[in-house]
Amino acid sequence: MPGRVLTRPQICERVWNYDFDPGTNLVEVYIQRLRRKVDGEGDVKLIETIRGVGYRMKPDA
Repeated sequence: MPGRVLTRPQICERVWNYDFDPGTNLVEVYIQRLRRKVDGEGDVKLIETIRGVGYRMKPDA
């Protein structure tokens, strides 16, 4: 859902049914892969990092 911020634990639980381990970088790795596929070389970036909170799809994208 565009505009809604999801935290790292929420992403782990919803995508992998995985109890969140704060030491893992699993979410960051997959966000990076998604960005490469979705954003590519384009000027508009669809996935936005909300520092200290989580990630979201840009609402106007």
